[in-house]
Amino acid sequence: MTLQQLEYIVAVERHRHFVRAAEECGVTQPTLSSMIQKLEEELGVLLFDRTKHPVEPTDIGRKIIAQAQTALNDTKRLHELVLSEITTLSGELSIGIIPTIAPYLIPKFIGQFRQHYQQVALTISEMRSANLIAHLLNSSLDMAIMATPTGNDDLLEIPLYYERFSAYFSPNHPLRDQALTASHLPDEGLWVLQEGHCLRNQVFNFCHHKPGLHHIYEAGSIDTLIKIVDQNGGYTIIPELHLEFLSPAQAANVRPIDSPPAVREVSIVIRRDYLKERMVNAVADTIKTIIPESMLDARLKKFSIKL
Repeated sequence: MTLQQLEYIVAVERHRHFVRAAEECGVTQPTLSSMIQKLEEELGVLLFDRTKHPVEPTDIGRKIIAQAQTALNDTKRLHELVLSEITTLSGELSIGIIPTIAPYLIPKFIGQFRQHYQQVALTISEMRSANLIAHLLNSSLDMAIMATPTGNDDLLEIPLYYERFSAYFSPNHPLRDQALTASHLPDEGLWVLQEGHCLRNQVFNFCHHKPGLHHIYEAGSIDTLIKIVDQNGGYTIIPELHLEFLSPAQAANVRPIDSPPAVREVSIVIRRDYLKERMVNAVADTIKTIIPESMLDARLKKFSIKL
């Protein structure tokens, strides 16, 4: 059994196709098939049902492939341990981020991160929370910036900052000038993002009201919701970091939500076996220069991150 064979079976599981798996691994399809067959002979079990299209792993194959992925991750961590001792931070870094955070972090983050960590090959992907978690667990992402908690015990959450939400009303809304609480927001005329506002364990009691009264907009754009309110009436909920993007006329339509306030925790999320401590700190230190100090997690202000 070799690491190469483990890479081959993981690739076939990912693509469910021998030719595409071979292309990813940089070998011919006959070579890949032959190596997998030798592994099957060594183990005495079939890993894949080749009669199905696309090809599927057998029941025992799924268990072996999962263990193979773990072994490959462990091998990768050995290399990361060595690289972590190198003075200059380098290597590849893939970050995922949810759409309702990206507009406020990423434009500034890219320039500042590149300025200080020029040897790091940075890629950033915007996707919904469920996709971020899946990509973290299969190691196609190094880390995610998202609302927490995720409720997944295989992931480590490192709080970065806490962001309050405000209500944004149309100018003629009857509640525009009244005090608001998170537990008594009106259902009628509410426009919300399905992803980003009703996340697990967030302080949004209105998410549990009658869904038939909600106007649900599927995209991830706060800007679009504000335009909907401006043109169609009603109100929406906007994050604290969006306030600076409002015009003076729009800012007059914002009202705080108090007693208790509506708040989300934003964290760096990584797999529990992720070892690039310096890379995590590089991301956190960059974000600390972007987010107002009053919003930052108290521990992040004082200490570096230890994995």
